[in-house]
Amino acid sequence: MPRAGLDPATVVAAGAALADEVGLDRLTMGLLAGRLGVRTPSLYKHVAGQDDLNRRIAALALSEAADAVGSAVQGRAGRDALAAAARAFRAFVLAHPGRYAATIGVEPTGPDDPMAAASRRLLEAFLAVLRGYRIAEADVDHALRMLRTLFHGFATLQAADGFQWSADIDESFAWLIDFADRGLRAG
Repeated sequence: MPRAGLDPATVVAAGAALADEVGLDRLTMGLLAGRLGVRTPSLYKHVAGQDDLNRRIAALALSEAADAVGSAVQGRAGRDALAAAARAFRAFVLAHPGRYAATIGVEPTGPDDPMAAASRRLLEAFLAVLRGYRIAEADVDHALRMLRTLFHGFATLQAADGFQWSADIDESFAWLIDFADRGLRAG
C-alpha cells in the first residue's frame, strides 16, 4: 500500500526541488527517499526508476517554463515580447537549474508523452515572440533555434557561474536581447 500523502506528483515535485538544490547529476532515488522520509523501494510504487523520475521532472520543468514564458509574452509584441520571454526563461533556469537540466537531451517518446505537450506549449510561446517580426516561413525553425541557443546558453552559463568577466551580467543580458532584436528585425 502506498504511503498516505505520497503519489507520483508529490514524488516528482520533491525530486525536482531536490534536483534544484543538489543538481540533477547528484539526484538519486535513495537521496529522494531520504528527503521524503520513506525507504527507497517505496518510491517505485510511484515512479518506475531514476530514468522515469528524470523524464517526469523534465516534463514538469518544460510545463513550468512554458507557463512562465507564455505568461510573460501575453499581450506583448516585437522587442517587448522578446525581452519578456528572455527574462522569464532566464529567471526560470536560474531558479530551477536542476529541473531544467533534466530537459536537455531528452526527447518525448511519442505524441502522448507529457513532455511532448509541454514542449509544444513552450515552443508556442516562442513562436508568439516571432510573430512580432517579419520572419519568412522558411526561416521560422532557424529563428527558434537561434532564440533557444541564446536564451539557453546565457541562462545555463549564468546558473553554472560561467561568467567571470568584469562586465555586469544584466548589462550583457540586455545587450543580448538588443542584438537578437536587431537580427530578427533585419531577418
